[in-house]
Amino acid sequence: MADPKEPEKGGVELSTPNAAPSTGTMSTRRLRSEDYNDYSSTDVTPEGSPPGGINGFAHPESYQRFGETNGTTWYQTLIHLLKGNIGTGLLGLPLAVKNAGILLGPLSLLVMGVVAVHCMGILVKCAHHFCRRFQKQFLDYGGVVMYGLESTPVACLRTHAAWGRRVVGLFLIITQLGFCCVYFVFLADNLKQVISAANGTTNDCSPNKTVTMTPTMDSRLFMLSILPFVVLLSFIQNLKVLSIFSMLANVAMLVSLVVIYQYIVRDIPDPRRLPLAAAWKTYPLFFGTAIFAFEGIGVVLPLENKMKNPRQFPVILYVGMTIVTILYISLSVLGYLHFGADIQASITLNLPNCWLYQAVKLLFSFGIFFTYAVQFYVPAEIIIPPLVSRVSERWGWLAKLLLRLALVSLTCVLAVLIPRLDLVISLVGSVSSSALALIFPPLLEIATYYTEGMHPLLIAKDVAISLFGFVGFVVGTYEALVELAAPATTVVNTTSVMVQ
Repeated sequence: MADPKEPEKGGVELSTPNAAPSTGTMSTRRLRSEDYNDYSSTDVTPEGSPPGGINGFAHPESYQRFGETNGTTWYQTLIHLLKGNIGTGLLGLPLAVKNAGILLGPLSLLVMGVVAVHCMGILVKCAHHFCRRFQKQFLDYGGVVMYGLESTPVACLRTHAAWGRRVVGLFLIITQLGFCCVYFVFLADNLKQVISAANGTTNDCSPNKTVTMTPTMDSRLFMLSILPFVVLLSFIQNLKVLSIFSMLANVAMLVSLVVIYQYIVRDIPDPRRLPLAAAWKTYPLFFGTAIFAFEGIGVVLPLENKMKNPRQFPVILYVGMTIVTILYISLSVLGYLHFGADIQASITLNLPNCWLYQAVKLLFSFGIFFTYAVQFYVPAEIIIPPLVSRVSERWGWLAKLLLRLALVSLTCVLAVLIPRLDLVISLVGSVSSSALALIFPPLLEIATYYTEGMHPLLIAKDVAISLFGFVGFVVGTYEALVELAAPATTVVNTTSVMVQ
C-alpha cells in the first residue's frame, strides 16, 4: 500500500456500475447489465454516464459523453485522486530511500512517478478505444484487458480472453487483502510503541531525549487483540456509513501528516553523511515499497467516468499525480535526512515519545483502522456474493458474516506470519502492485493497437516498461522473501529504544 489506492490507499464510495451496448448514439441514462461489476477502486465509482473524449488520451471528437448534473467537479475528482494514491505506503518511503540512496532514491521515485502516470494514461486511452468500438457505457480495468486480448492476432489469447478479467480481478484481490495485512502490522507496531513508552511519556519533545521502552507483549499479540474490533468493523456493509468513517480517517491522517512535516523539517543533519546510492541488494526492496505507494491505477477509470466534465480529467490526472509525487519525494527525503540510518519501517515509529507525537501515532492509527473497512469492501464484494448464492436465502446473512470473519482472520493470520511492516509493504508492492501498475498497461496497449499498426519505437517503449515491471516483480519478491527468512534485528535510535 496498496489503497488497492490506497489505494494503499482508502476511499468513500463504491458501487457496481455496469456496461451495456447501445444503438446509434449513447443514452444519457446509465444502463445496467449483469456482466460488469467495477471493483477496481475503493474510492469512487461512476454514477453518471460514460466517459467522453479526453484530450491527450483520445481524439476529443471520437468519443462523446452526454454529461449528467450529478457528476463530480474537477475539485472533487482531484481530492478523490489524491485519496486513492496516498496511504500507508507514504510513511514507508523514507526507509525505501534508505534502501536506494539519498540521490538514487528520489530520482527513482521521480522516474517511477512518470512511468506510473503514463501507464494510467494508457489504460484510459485503451478504455476509450473499446468504448467507442463496442458502444459501451463504461469499462473497468478487467473489461479493458479482456477486450484487449480479444483484439490480438494470437488465436490462443483471443480464445481465453475472459481470463484477462479474472487475472486482473485476482490481482485486485491480492492487492486489497495485502493492504489489509499492512494495516494490521501498522496498527500493532504503533500501538505497541505507544503503550511501551506510556510510563515515560512527557511534554518534552526534544529529539535527543532517550526514553526507555517498557517491555510489553509481542506485536503479533497486538494484532490478535485488534482482530475482534476489526471483525466488528468489517460487518458494516452500508457504504454510506463507511463513507463517514472514511472522511474521519482522511481528516485524522491529514492532521498527522502536517505535524510530521513540521517535525522533520527542523534541524536537518548534514546530508553528506548519507550514501548517494545504497547497495544494489537492497534496491529491490525500494522498488516494492515505491510501487506499493504509486499503485493507484485502479482509481482512474471510475474517477474519469464519474466526472461532470471528463475533458478536464487529463489535467486533473497530471496535476494530482504531480502533487502526489512531490509529496512522496519530499517526505521520503526529509524523513531519511532527519533520521538517517535509524529510519524505521514507518516514519511514525521514529517520532519522539512525547504526548504530541504519541497523539499523532494514535491519530494516524485511528485513520488506518477505519480505512481497513473501505479497503476490505473490494475483495469482500468480489469473493462473497458468488459463495453466498450457493446458500439458501434463509442462511444467507449468516454466511455473509462468517465469510467476512474468515477473510478478516486470514489477513490477520498473514500479518502475524509476516510481522515486519517494511517487508510486508515491499512484498505486496512487488507481487501485485507491479503487475497492475507497470506490467499490464503496456502489454494492453500493444494488444489493443498492434493490428491497427504501431510504430516500432512505441512497441519497444511498452516492452521496456513491462519488462521493468516484471524484473521488479521477480527480484523484489525474491529479496523480500529472503529478508523475511532472516531474523529481525533490534532497532535502536536516539529517540527511543525498541524492545522486541
